[in-house]
Amino acid sequence: MRYDIAIIGGAIVGSSVAYYLREEGFTGSIALIERDPQFSHAATTLSLASIRQQFSIPENIRLSQFTLKLFRRLKETFGTEADIGFREGGYLILAGEAGLPILKANHEAQIAEGADIVLEDAEQLTRRFPWLSAEGISAGAYGRSGEGWFDAHAMLMLFRKALREKAIDFITASVTGISRDGNRVTGVSLDNGETLAAGIIVNAAGPNAGKVAAFAGLELPVEPRKRNVFVFEAREKYADMPLLVDPSGIYVRPEGSVYLTGGAEPEEGDHAPDPKDFEVEWPLFEEVIWPTLATRIPAFEAIKPTRAWVGHYDYNTLDQNAVIGPHPEVENFLFANGFSGHGLQQAPAVGKALAELIMLGGYRTVDCSAFGYSRVAEGRAFRELNVI
Repeated sequence: MRYDIAIIGGAIVGSSVAYYLREEGFTGSIALIERDPQFSHAATTLSLASIRQQFSIPENIRLSQFTLKLFRRLKETFGTEADIGFREGGYLILAGEAGLPILKANHEAQIAEGADIVLEDAEQLTRRFPWLSAEGISAGAYGRSGEGWFDAHAMLMLFRKALREKAIDFITASVTGISRDGNRVTGVSLDNGETLAAGIIVNAAGPNAGKVAAFAGLELPVEPRKRNVFVFEAREKYADMPLLVDPSGIYVRPEGSVYLTGGAEPEEGDHAPDPKDFEVEWPLFEEVIWPTLATRIPAFEAIKPTRAWVGHYDYNTLDQNAVIGPHPEVENFLFANGFSGHGLQQAPAVGKALAELIMLGGYRTVDCSAFGYSRVAEGRAFRELNVI
């Protein structure tokens, strides 16, 4: 088989690329290759499924703003039945004295991009959220609109369903190799023994993106990171609770009648896990998360953990930022990788950007030039400071 475009990875990033290629009028053949069509271990479906504008880099804010606009016109785009349960509950990112300069600088960048974020001191925060303890807190940034959480699986299924009407070939397989002829990639080998010739290859392989790039003889500093998400019950129900991020990095948000929490993995020693390691690390909850929650929200001294899950996400070890666009030498190999926990909320914008690049020769809606591969080749970090 020969395809004009082969996309490696069929979760939200790859599906978005395929979707917007058709929306931009691409009429050639497209193969969407996915090894796990149930998405049981996909970063997309195991994520916390949140969207925010609280980033430090304007380009990241713009990517998420594109997706927010899509959420606002979901039924217009995908049909009257389209629903991802988007709850616009906001983010509340807290900082102590040491983190205050960065919080303020981030806030200035967000306001410049039109985000509805307010910066409040400890006294203002406790008036707004009486359940909050401001111990050790200097200020917090709160998204009054344009931030919240949603159903990741429902969002992915909207794209996948739409693709079934757009002449996309869904291929269930793992990629085992990529062929090259000089400075061009020419095709992919699959674990079912097939080989697909391709005019363009898009790497949308999530946590496995570094491995996929290596198949083409290219370096990409992206590897998986293991993250635990814990579910607990509490007697108190705070309907006004945003997704709260403590200065320690631990987060918590409501989800119906329960709460979700995580963020306890230590930075020191954080490494790529065994690809099969999806075992929950309960000591993180008991020894790190619970004491932090009890300090920040006193009512959470009495809570009941119920279940948990583990996901792997794609982590850019250079700067925790996406790599988007073509390789400068192997120009028909395109990257859509390294989102470092932001991929779900940024995927539609990246799909649109790459579709424009392929069809029009450049970015039109969201300029992704700053995320280009050249910085990887130069070892030049384009660092996002607000990584959760």
